[in-house]
Amino acid sequence: MEPIPAPLVDLTSLAPVLVLSVFTMMVLLVDLFVGRNKSVLVFISLTGLLMAAISAFAKGAEIPVYSFNGAYVVDRLSIFFTMIFCLSSALAILLSVEYNKREGIRVGEYYSLILFCTVGMIVLASSTDLIMIFIGIEIVSICLYVLAGIRRGDLRSNEASLKYFLLGAFATGFLLYGMTLLYGTTGSVKLLTIAERLNSGEVFTNPLMLMGVVLLVIGFGFKVASVPFHMWAPDVYQGAPTPVTAFMAVGPKAAAFAAFFRVFAEGIPELAPSWETTLSIVAVLSMFIGNLGAIMQTNIKRLLAFSSVSHVGYILIAVIAKNTLGSASLLFYMLSYAFMIFGIFGIVILLGREGNENLELENYSGLGFKHPMLAFCMTLFMLSLGGLPPLAGFVAKFYIFQAALKEGFLWLVIIAVLNSAISFYYYLKVIVFMYMKEPIGEFKISLTPITLFVVAIGVLGTLELGIFPGPVIFLAQY
Repeated sequence: MEPIPAPLVDLTSLAPVLVLSVFTMMVLLVDLFVGRNKSVLVFISLTGLLMAAISAFAKGAEIPVYSFNGAYVVDRLSIFFTMIFCLSSALAILLSVEYNKREGIRVGEYYSLILFCTVGMIVLASSTDLIMIFIGIEIVSICLYVLAGIRRGDLRSNEASLKYFLLGAFATGFLLYGMTLLYGTTGSVKLLTIAERLNSGEVFTNPLMLMGVVLLVIGFGFKVASVPFHMWAPDVYQGAPTPVTAFMAVGPKAAAFAAFFRVFAEGIPELAPSWETTLSIVAVLSMFIGNLGAIMQTNIKRLLAFSSVSHVGYILIAVIAKNTLGSASLLFYMLSYAFMIFGIFGIVILLGREGNENLELENYSGLGFKHPMLAFCMTLFMLSLGGLPPLAGFVAKFYIFQAALKEGFLWLVIIAVLNSAISFYYYLKVIVFMYMKEPIGEFKISLTPITLFVVAIGVLGTLELGIFPGPVIFLAQY
């Protein structure tokens, strides 16, 4: 479909960003006037996310629409990603309600940071301009740096925040330098213009262009935690508050992949012979090192961090495929991953208590006998992450593999299937602890209804996307 022109300044296209920004500032203002009962902030935050999700359809069927001189687009990809961002932010806020009370976290700035981060994610997924992409990345990153260290009295949280900030700032330099080289060789920061000039053959063989592509791979590789730029992930996942860990594993990662896909599949597809090989190597290393790293972990957060690294390898295959099914499978995978991850971290929060989050695998020993429903839900999520049919994780991988096979990447699919089999070792290890080990102590679980609600949403989403994936993949494609 041909892009539909829009006014230079089109506020309708920016509707989700504007709506969410207003509600974010409202959270900060209301926080000044309410007492100890902060429940109204949760209501305002969730209302803002709902309104932002609805306003994403303000353009109706008139898509794709480019505005702001071609720097911003409302299309299928941006709308679907906006839905994922709003869902992941809402689930993160719901997970945080009881957790923040337990850990004594100030909720006013906490909720506003999540909403501001969501604003950045929407900008990132909708940008078709290198400068706008950089602005979106910085909004997201700054919010995450603060959220990772928001437990100011916790040394691990402080360490996670500082490590994330220092490495993130370093990686941002690579990303910005890569964008500079891309601009210097093509004379434009607009992805469509860059694609046109590459197609004309004017700058195709320029070595500075190829160097820019390498630097972009490094910058985006850090943002999505791909090998060899992944070592921040286990420490940050472990040190950050658990709802923040779940949030950064889904929303910001999805936003980074949205920008990743736009830049490589839409901006520089003519250079595919160069970056396909590079990304294929990164994907294979991410799958192997992520899985092997997860096998050696005894901490559930670190295990899930290395697991997320391996999943980055699978998702990169969708970027490499760069076809319609590839973009649709990327969207479907991130939605499925959101349900699984928030469900798992909901159970992790339920098993924790003040001063001791019970993050070691041995803390899950005997859970299947003491709390069979929680153990069943955790089993469901773990098997889905491994890719067992008919769960969402299996279908998500199936679509990505199908997209890769259409482009002739049979060898990459074989390696990915092999890694899926390897991943079952550590996913089943968690299940073995729950059902085949004696408890090491009493389970002091507070079955808070809001956290249980998030776990239930995760279960329903994992089952529904696994058994009835058709409608969602249809929406993702069209």
